[in-house]
Amino acid sequence: MIVKILISGFEPFGGDAVNPTGALMDALANEVIEGAELKTVLLPVHFDECADLLIAEMEAYRPDVVIACGLAKGRTSITPERIAVNVKDIPPGSYADNQGQSPVDEPIVDGSPDGLFSTLPIRAMVDDMSAAGIPATVSNTAGTYICNNTMYRVLDHIRVGQLPIRAGFVHFPASTEMAVLQPSVPSLPIPMMLDALRIMIRTVVADS
Repeated sequence: MIVKILISGFEPFGGDAVNPTGALMDALANEVIEGAELKTVLLPVHFDECADLLIAEMEAYRPDVVIACGLAKGRTSITPERIAVNVKDIPPGSYADNQGQSPVDEPIVDGSPDGLFSTLPIRAMVDDMSAAGIPATVSNTAGTYICNNTMYRVLDHIRVGQLPIRAGFVHFPASTEMAVLQPSVPSLPIPMMLDALRIMIRTVVADS
């Protein structure tokens, strides 16, 4: 059985010139992984528009699995997210999205559950990455920014439509390229992050 997997990354944001998940999408464009059919999409860092675009891609491609990827600068490992919460909020002093929007304490979807759990095999993904020597851990917070917004909207879309799609979100640290300009920021090299994404895809295929 071939597992159709839709994978998303993001454009740069917050003043950074690069986003490692964008580089990962470029690298996966011609990737061949046994048992998987891959499609990638690059999302804008705009509240709502990012999720609208990813959901449109889901409706067109009809994947079995969605793995959304984003940057969590400051984290030291690759972190599959356990849960998305139904709130979008940018604390004072933080950066707005790339359209200048700064929501505070707003629901993502009125009337939907407070939280929705990833349906990806996140523990197995972490175990498989760790076994390959890649820093990885399960995260219990996707924040309240664009990444959480995207994860929540996708899971809610699946819930409402009762779709046979497994989905979740993975945060990646800053890349070594970013750390050249910000030496105090924890980072991992892009080749290692790409290996991690390959491992997660294989884990999902094996679990399907």
